[in-house]
Amino acid sequence: MRALQRLIQGRVLLLTTCAAGIGGTFQFGYNLSIINAPTLPIQEFINETWWLRTGQPLPNHLVLFVWSLIVSLYPLGGLFGALLTGPLAVLLGRKKSLLVNNVFVVAAATLFGFSRQAGSFEMIVLGRLLMGISAGLSMNVQPMYLGESAPKELRGAVAMTPAIFTALGILIGQVVGLRELLGDPGAWPLLLASCLVPGLLQLASLPLLPESPRYLLIDRGDTEACLAALQRLRGTADVVRELEELEEERVACQDQRTRRPWELFQDRGLRRQVMSLVVLGSAVELCGNDSVYAYASSVFQAAGIPEEKVQYAVLGTGSCELLAACLSCVLIERSGRRVLLIGGYCLMTCWGSIFTVALCLQSSFSWMPYLAMSCIFAFILSFGIGPERFSFHCKTEKKIQRFPICLLPPHRQR
Repeated sequence: MRALQRLIQGRVLLLTTCAAGIGGTFQFGYNLSIINAPTLPIQEFINETWWLRTGQPLPNHLVLFVWSLIVSLYPLGGLFGALLTGPLAVLLGRKKSLLVNNVFVVAAATLFGFSRQAGSFEMIVLGRLLMGISAGLSMNVQPMYLGESAPKELRGAVAMTPAIFTALGILIGQVVGLRELLGDPGAWPLLLASCLVPGLLQLASLPLLPESPRYLLIDRGDTEACLAALQRLRGTADVVRELEELEEERVACQDQRTRRPWELFQDRGLRRQVMSLVVLGSAVELCGNDSVYAYASSVFQAAGIPEEKVQYAVLGTGSCELLAACLSCVLIERSGRRVLLIGGYCLMTCWGSIFTVALCLQSSFSWMPYLAMSCIFAFILSFGIGPERFSFHCKTEKKIQRFPICLLPPHRQR
């Protein structure tokens, strides 16, 4: 809590965190959830478009296939965006990479906004791919940028902010998708195009804030710019010690080249760490939590929730995510990462099993659908408190070190 208080007192660092987050993980969470509300209107649009082109309706299984393609291209684009992270972060810098990333957002919002007028569901497909690229790029650059901008004692607090912005984006996306706002069946192009708003907010605010000091010194060799950035971020002129540490890291990195992925597995000193990151990172992405948001309405309908209450049940999932993000800020330092990680996966397994049983028995007991809905909420809470925190702490605390372990002498690696 003291670290969070210091973060609030550091005005420039706080503004940097917010500016990077609004167009970063907030955008990711927002686009993850808004696709849920217009499920039926977009499927009807796909069918109507095909009818106008061919004079025949599109079979239901093909409509479902196109809709699944629209949903699944978002994470596929995220893979492409993640692959762009390394080259862009070095070539343009952390801050400029986040700014340039909004080109994908503007292009996607344009495609979404005019797709109905153009009578083209392919524009929605392409727009979702572009938004996925944007999400993949920003989700990796943002923790890098913040981890290198924050002082050592605040890095843990800053590491929590990407997850909080993700949860906030999911919740806001679900609120905007309510029928009373942009969830009306005829407003789905505007709903999808609303992703432009966070992008514009980032474009308006981030250029006023400093670049990552580490990037300025180590990648560009600009000591004066690094010193100025440190002074702005820390709010003090006394940054000599921190500048010396960055100089030491720059000297250590001079004779080193970037490791390729297969070279990391060949290095026995790094193999165990890399395998741990691969296994745990894969578990975070493959546990199925994100699919709950993309198909939340269908899941609740299958659980037997009345149709008029589905949108409010979906809103509850985002609230659980945000609540878990806030709870983890308190629990993570008291319980530790390992306990929360193992406990989170055990609870997710438990709630997922109960949910499966509840679906099988929903026709036998009238209260089973509500048990299934409660299991979904508990599943999301379990994920948010443990496994989700791992992914962002890993990027901010482990990946961005003052001295990468492979560059340290053996006695300091211990």
